[in-house]
Order: sequence, then C-alpha cells, then structure tokens
Amino acid sequence: MRKVMMLAFLTIIISCKEEAKKVIESEEPVPEKSAEEEWVVLFDGTNFDAWKEYGKEGISKHWKLEGSAMVFYPPEERPSGDAFNLVTKEEYTDFVLSLEWKIAEGGNSGIFWGVKEDPKFSEAYQTGPEIQVLDNTKHPDAKAGTTHQAGALYDMVAPSKDVTKPVGEWNLCEITINHKTNTGKVVLNGVDLVDFAVNDPEWSAMVSKSKFADWEAFGKHPTGKIGLQDHGDMVSYRNIKIKKL
Repeated sequence: MRKVMMLAFLTIIISCKEEAKKVIESEEPVPEKSAEEEWVVLFDGTNFDAWKEYGKEGISKHWKLEGSAMVFYPPEERPSGDAFNLVTKEEYTDFVLSLEWKIAEGGNSGIFWGVKEDPKFSEAYQTGPEIQVLDNTKHPDAKAGTTHQAGALYDMVAPSKDVTKPVGEWNLCEITINHKTNTGKVVLNGVDLVDFAVNDPEWSAMVSKSKFADWEAFGKHPTGKIGLQDHGDMVSYRNIKIKKL
C-alpha cells in the first residue's frame, strides 16, 4: 500500500513539473517597443484633445485646424492682458519634443517647457523657458542679438547658425530636456544648434545673466507643461509628438 501511495505521489510531482515546463515554454518574450511606438502624439492635425489655453478651460476661436496644422490667428483687438497661449494638459519632466513650425512674415512665437499653470502667473513665459520661433529676416527681435533668433534658448543661449527655412515653409524642431543627464538640446532642420545644462548650478548661473534674473518662478519647475506662444502674430504648428525619457 505504501508503495502504491508513493508511486501516485511521484506521478503527481512529475505531472506538475511537465505542466510548468509547458507554461514556461509557451510564454513568448515581450517584444521591445520600436522607436516610433515610444512617441506619444500630442497633435495629429485632427483635434486639440491634448491642449488647452493657458489659464482657461478650453481653446478659443483664434486657434484653428487647417489641413494638418493648428494655426493661430491673432485677434485684431484684444482686452488688455488677454492672451491665447496653448499648453498641454499633461506635465512633463524629461522628454524629447518634436514638432514643425511655420511663422508668418515678420512673426514671432515660441515653444515653452516647464510651464507651471497657476493663477498668480498671468503668462506662460513667467515660468517656462522658451525656444524662439521667429522670422529672422523681418522681425526686429532678430536684431536684438543672436540669443533672440530662431532656435535660441531665449535670451540665454544663441543658435550656432541660422538654418531657418524661408517664411512660409515648415521648420522641423526637436527639443531635448533631460534632468537625469543635465542635458538641454535644440535641433532645427537636422542641425544641432543649441546645447545647455538644465540643472543647477549651471542653470541658475545662466538665468542670472539674462532678463529673467529677478523673475521669482522662471525656470524653477523641472516638471511642467509644454506651451506654444501667442506673441500677437500668425503661426502654425503640426506633427507634434513627445517621447518621455
């Protein structure tokens, strides 16, 4: 009787091991994400679902969908202090942002990051550093120094050269912000234009030499929203996507 029970026990153990082996063998390895799958689309030309206007609930009539782009039409008249900057609904810390921009003749706009949406700050630029979007040929800001030209980390780091397309053509811009590696980078139309540190002490030292030196909250938020600037000029953006790092 004891031998029969032992045989039955061994049979159960062997059976369990075989089943476990089958389960392990049937499990397929999890495929790695492709480079394209790591990107999250923030704007595909069909809706503003990932966006809102800074300090407001929705998006005004001044931002329109045209073709595959979002286009800002500045109002002919606006109440004092009223602005129509766009910001993402989500906040980001370390990322690569890719988008295309097209500026009107003589136009000015900008791309922000680290924007802290708070009622005590009336404008996105009060907290968010800016990568300049500009008509380098006809906007007067281009004559105020190279740190004000297209692709610059505004008022802090100048682009290494002017690689902007003629007004009316699209420019492809890629912005990298990575606090883990203390890296900030701007690539415009395939050219590495700007490199900068994003952590202290380098960051604060750079800000101290700019117009933002005495701004209490400027560049102080590693985690914040992405923003697109209403600077009073017509501007278009398209193919906006982001990859978290």
